[in-house]
Amino acid sequence: MVTLIAEKKIEITLEEFLTFPEEKPAQEYIDNQIIAKPMPQGKHSIIQGELVTAINSVVKPTKVALAFPELRCTFGGKSIVPDIVVLIYDHIPRDENGDIANVVSIPPDWMIEILSLDQTNHSIIIKKIIRCLEAGCQLGWIIDPKQKTVFTYCEQKVAFFDRDEDILPVPDFINNLKLSIADIFSWLKF
Repeated sequence: MVTLIAEKKIEITLEEFLTFPEEKPAQEYIDNQIIAKPMPQGKHSIIQGELVTAINSVVKPTKVALAFPELRCTFGGKSIVPDIVVLIYDHIPRDENGDIANVVSIPPDWMIEILSLDQTNHSIIIKKIIRCLEAGCQLGWIIDPKQKTVFTYCEQKVAFFDRDEDILPVPDFINNLKLSIADIFSWLKF
């Protein structure tokens, strides 16, 4: 398998990639390529933090699911680090002590990516979401703070939301989370 790292072609397998130490920003392994995620900036970070909190305030008390920031998921020959991963409670891997395991070997049930201003290759993000949907993920979001738009991907269907009153779709396992475009982008004004 061939990949580009710092403009040099290097042959590497997923197993070799997984032996690398974690870096900031994270690197991902998708379709036999190592891809460095951009470093999060202010708008990205505030939306990420607030959204994880909003999701967990609804799903955590009832043990329906949990939202995680920057959680590596390795499955089907890929190793990705979405900005937000939501896992159904029963899908959260546990170690022998019953604590959350360090390694997640399944796709997210819901994945969310937040664009950074310097992020120009959107096709990689779209490809990552489609690969997750193919592996069983229920829903993918791409949040674009610059355009104040959210794109959603579900069963290979794409929709976009850009009006303040638009209510964003959520996965079937969450029935009491209502977020609008206005809610998401109001977090930019703290």
